[in-house]
Amino acid sequence: MILFTTLLLGAVGLALTILGAWLTILGGSVAYLVLGLAILLVAGLVFRRRATALHLYAVVLLGWLVWSVSQAGFDWWRLAPYGGVPVLLGIWLWLPFVRNRLLTPEARVGRPTNPPGLPIALAVLAAVAVAVWSMFQDPTDRSGALPDARVADAATGNDMPASDWHQYGRTNYGQRWSPQDQITPENVSDLTEAWRYQTGDVKRPDDVTETTYQVTPLKVGDNLYVCTPHNLAIALNAQTGEEVWRFDANSGMNPDRQHQTCRGVTYWNTGAPAPDAPGGDTPACIARVYLPTADARLIALDADTGQVCTSFADNGTLHLEAGMPYNPAGYYYSTSPPVAVDGKLIIGGAVNDNFSIFSQSGVIRAFDIDTGELLWNWDAGNPDDTTPIDIAQGQTYTPNSPNSWSIFSVDEQRGLVYIPLGNQVPDQLGMGRSEAVEEHSSSIVALDIDTGQKAWVFQTVHHDLWDMDVPAQPVLVDLTIDGASVPALVGPTKQGDIYVLNRETGAPILPVTEEPAPGGAIPEDFTAPTQPTSALTFKPAALREADMWGMSIFDQLMCRIDFNRLNYEGRYTPPSLNGSLIYPGNFGVFNWGSIAVDPERQVMFGMPTYLAFTSKLIPRADIPPRGADETASEQGINRNEGAPYGVEMGPFLGPLGIPCQAPPWGYVAGADLTTGDIAWRHKNGTVRDMTPLPLPFELGVPGIGGPIITRGGVAFLAAAVDDYLRGYDLTTGDLLWKARLPAGGQSTPMTYDVNGRQYVVIVAGGHGSIGTKPGDYIIAYTLP
Repeated sequence: MILFTTLLLGAVGLALTILGAWLTILGGSVAYLVLGLAILLVAGLVFRRRATALHLYAVVLLGWLVWSVSQAGFDWWRLAPYGGVPVLLGIWLWLPFVRNRLLTPEARVGRPTNPPGLPIALAVLAAVAVAVWSMFQDPTDRSGALPDARVADAATGNDMPASDWHQYGRTNYGQRWSPQDQITPENVSDLTEAWRYQTGDVKRPDDVTETTYQVTPLKVGDNLYVCTPHNLAIALNAQTGEEVWRFDANSGMNPDRQHQTCRGVTYWNTGAPAPDAPGGDTPACIARVYLPTADARLIALDADTGQVCTSFADNGTLHLEAGMPYNPAGYYYSTSPPVAVDGKLIIGGAVNDNFSIFSQSGVIRAFDIDTGELLWNWDAGNPDDTTPIDIAQGQTYTPNSPNSWSIFSVDEQRGLVYIPLGNQVPDQLGMGRSEAVEEHSSSIVALDIDTGQKAWVFQTVHHDLWDMDVPAQPVLVDLTIDGASVPALVGPTKQGDIYVLNRETGAPILPVTEEPAPGGAIPEDFTAPTQPTSALTFKPAALREADMWGMSIFDQLMCRIDFNRLNYEGRYTPPSLNGSLIYPGNFGVFNWGSIAVDPERQVMFGMPTYLAFTSKLIPRADIPPRGADETASEQGINRNEGAPYGVEMGPFLGPLGIPCQAPPWGYVAGADLTTGDIAWRHKNGTVRDMTPLPLPFELGVPGIGGPIITRGGVAFLAAAVDDYLRGYDLTTGDLLWKARLPAGGQSTPMTYDVNGRQYVVIVAGGHGSIGTKPGDYIIAYTLP
């Protein structure tokens, strides 16, 4: 037993000494080295059967406990890796069959007495007491309440029946708010499943990594309209979930697609029979559903039958690759539905990130909603000329200009469409960007609906080197500021800032300040000296070595070593050849799921997520040839064909594949949009579906997807990497209800009414890059 204990202590002490010395050399904490040496000394005393080993270890354990609390505070999850191994070693040494084999001075001269176990027992009990106390503390939680006063006749966007959900964000204002009030905080716990439908479109063996199901259904009249990752369009009966029709776009497969997804379809009622109406007796295609596809098409379908509306564009199909300077299949497509307004379809498109500098244009185009005729085009690389190009004469758009892959918002009264813009490929290299590209990258742009001319632009990141696209649909709401109603736009960003702007002028309503930003770009590039920050911000505090985490002291220590090996000077640390820590990472604090805004209470509900990434530039000569089975991906090596550097990116993970930064990694939060005050913030989600065992521990986990709000005062959100749909009290953020989903719920839910009953619908199909369970489910819930 003595030999085993010696070897156990020696192995732990040696590992901590070696790794601790490495950390110390890198300029990190010396504490692990001291602990390792102390444990080695205890091991030597145990080998010599000295009872003083117990006293020394008691002192070591108490010292380690004090230092651990100084690093982690009284936060159980942060403390756990510090205490696990050292406390277990203390318990082992205290056990009688170990302790009684050690000799006191009296025993060494022939007087048999057992060594006292009280000192080490007290040290272990102190550690246990701190752990138990910490279990009931949550230093990350912020409690409070949102204001509940309501503004009468709040603007909500285009008119529609209160029972319906016509656009991706319900209306073109993108508020994700419904006037439905049957479900309340008092009865939401009674929600039960009403029906379940499976599309049959499941993940395939040859799918790209980023195969996801992110659709939010539309509800118009009696039907729901959805699309699927492989571009089926389906209509369902909104009350029963029974299939009404389906259409297969046959968009095929392509390993060069970075995304295989569909976030939604677009509905439009033309109000008059289309020319292809048979005989005029039964007009066809008065009501239409427009389906974007993964092979860069937009298809018009009859909303009643699912038949192609052949009067639109080329026999019902608009080819979005027309006018593009390059056209390799799989590099360009639309993952988000266009907006329909004033007889126009306005659409952008997704360009593969960091795949090649020979990329399509990020042009925004407006087409006649009936015929598909090109009406105007706005190109961030050539922003002043919106006259439709002459494709027949071989004219093309600006190559590789900033694109918009997310959802647009529209203010019909002011005649403006609001575009969230991304970056020029490659995202991490800023050399050679034109003046126009520099002005419009990572910005929100307001365009005139009729002409496409720019009304204003607001940039959220200067000289973006981090893939900080504006990812979310801007939300339009009228805010009461100093007693006056102000037309506002609320723009969530990946870096955690939420900009509240006057949507007529782009001027900030809540203050925006310029803060100093780190330098240190590669010699060929540069960094902006300052970056904007909004008064309403969920930006994280800068990471410290003390924030590194793990399941044990060893992987925590490895994360500390990696932290010190990477370049890191806070938010906006530039990419580097050495490797940089990017926090927030390009996963974003907010992503395409946006936020939900209550226009009557003028408050927001969001899901801020915190996950650090690493970014390392790789010289062109060091990038290995592309493998035969390699698919386009935003993680791993991004090739940047034609650029001097590729980039290797991914989440900042420890040796066990879990985040190096301490949890929580995800929250729900509520804020007052008129003041910028964050009222409450609570951890969101469990690790049940992140670990081999279904552990229900609520650490606060990452997520991607969006929330909705109802007039009844309940917010609904799935999105987290555990498979649940949850209902929250909007006022306090308290969790009121949850339902287990059969697959990942990385989509934004919606709600509607049929025959006096309110339904809540979620699509559960999983998300490839975050590893949630794939599926093909559409599920509706209602009160009994």
